[in-house]
Amino acid sequence: MNFPIIHTNFWDAVIAIPIIMIITQLFKIIYHTPSKFVPTISLFFGLFISIFISHRHDFFAGIFMGWFYGYAAVGNYAALKCTLISYRNPEK
Repeated sequence: MNFPIIHTNFWDAVIAIPIIMIITQLFKIIYHTPSKFVPTISLFFGLFISIFISHRHDFFAGIFMGWFYGYAAVGNYAALKCTLISYRNPEK
Protein backbone atom coordinates (compact mmCIF):
# COMPACT_ATOMS: atom_id res chain seq x y z
CA MET A 1 0.00 0.00 0.00
CA ASN A 2 1.35 3.39 -0.97
CA PHE A 3 0.86 6.40 1.24
CA PRO A 4 -0.90 9.39 -0.35
CA ILE A 5 1.17 12.30 -1.56
CA ILE A 6 0.09 15.33 0.41
CA HIS A 7 1.09 18.86 -0.51
CA THR A 8 0.85 21.32 2.34
CA ASN A 9 0.25 24.83 1.13
CA PHE A 10 -0.92 28.28 2.18
CA TRP A 11 -4.49 27.03 2.52
CA ASP A 12 -3.61 24.58 5.28
CA ALA A 13 -2.03 26.89 7.80
CA VAL A 14 -3.48 30.30 7.15
CA ILE A 15 -7.02 29.71 5.96
CA ALA A 16 -8.38 26.26 6.91
CA ILE A 17 -7.46 26.22 10.59
CA PRO A 18 -8.81 29.71 11.43
CA ILE A 19 -12.00 28.91 9.49
CA ILE A 20 -12.46 25.75 11.55
CA MET A 21 -11.87 27.74 14.74
CA ILE A 22 -14.50 30.31 13.75
CA ILE A 23 -17.06 27.72 12.64
CA THR A 24 -16.55 25.74 15.84
CA GLN A 25 -17.01 28.84 18.00
CA LEU A 26 -20.16 29.83 16.10
CA PHE A 27 -21.50 26.29 16.50
CA LYS A 28 -20.74 26.46 20.22
CA ILE A 29 -22.56 29.80 20.59
CA ILE A 30 -25.60 28.91 18.48
CA TYR A 31 -26.21 25.41 19.82
CA HIS A 32 -24.90 25.88 23.41
CA THR A 33 -22.60 22.89 23.06
CA PRO A 34 -20.91 21.54 26.22
CA SER A 35 -17.13 22.05 26.24
CA LYS A 36 -16.38 18.33 26.26
CA PHE A 37 -17.83 17.96 22.73
CA VAL A 38 -15.94 20.87 21.14
CA PRO A 39 -12.81 18.90 20.08
CA THR A 40 -15.01 16.30 18.37
CA ILE A 41 -16.98 19.02 16.57
CA SER A 42 -13.73 20.68 15.48
CA LEU A 43 -12.45 17.34 14.18
CA PHE A 44 -15.69 16.85 12.24
CA PHE A 45 -15.39 20.27 10.60
CA GLY A 46 -11.71 19.64 9.84
CA LEU A 47 -12.53 16.34 8.16
CA PHE A 48 -15.44 17.88 6.26
CA ILE A 49 -13.38 20.79 4.90
CA SER A 50 -10.43 18.59 4.04
CA ILE A 51 -12.35 15.77 2.37
CA PHE A 52 -14.85 17.90 0.45
CA ILE A 53 -12.87 21.07 -0.31
CA SER A 54 -9.09 20.99 -0.03
CA HIS A 55 -8.34 17.31 -0.84
CA ARG A 56 -11.46 16.27 -2.72
CA HIS A 57 -9.54 14.21 -5.27
CA ASP A 58 -7.86 11.94 -2.71
CA PHE A 59 -10.03 10.52 0.07
CA PHE A 60 -7.17 9.19 2.21
CA ALA A 61 -5.26 12.47 1.99
CA GLY A 62 -8.50 14.23 2.98
CA ILE A 63 -8.86 12.09 6.09
CA PHE A 64 -5.19 12.47 6.98
CA MET A 65 -5.12 16.24 6.61
CA GLY A 66 -8.61 16.70 8.09
CA TRP A 67 -7.40 15.12 11.29
CA PHE A 68 -4.60 17.68 11.44
CA TYR A 69 -6.93 20.58 10.57
CA GLY A 70 -9.34 19.71 13.37
CA TYR A 71 -6.79 19.13 16.08
CA ALA A 72 -4.62 22.07 15.01
CA ALA A 73 -7.69 24.27 15.47
CA VAL A 74 -8.26 22.80 18.96
CA GLY A 75 -4.61 23.33 19.89
CA ASN A 76 -4.55 26.89 18.59
CA TYR A 77 -7.72 27.73 20.49
CA ALA A 78 -6.34 26.24 23.73
CA ALA A 79 -3.06 28.12 23.35
CA LEU A 80 -4.85 31.40 22.61
CA LYS A 81 -7.18 30.94 25.58
CA CYS A 82 -4.31 30.17 27.97
CA THR A 83 -2.35 33.17 26.69
CA LEU A 84 -5.30 35.53 27.20
CA ILE A 85 -6.00 34.19 30.69
CA SER A 86 -2.33 34.58 31.60
CA TYR A 87 -2.22 38.11 30.19
CA ARG A 88 -5.36 39.22 32.03
CA ASN A 89 -4.35 37.69 35.37
CA PRO A 90 -0.61 38.07 35.82
CA GLU A 91 0.80 36.52 38.95
CA LYS A 92 2.24 38.99 41.43
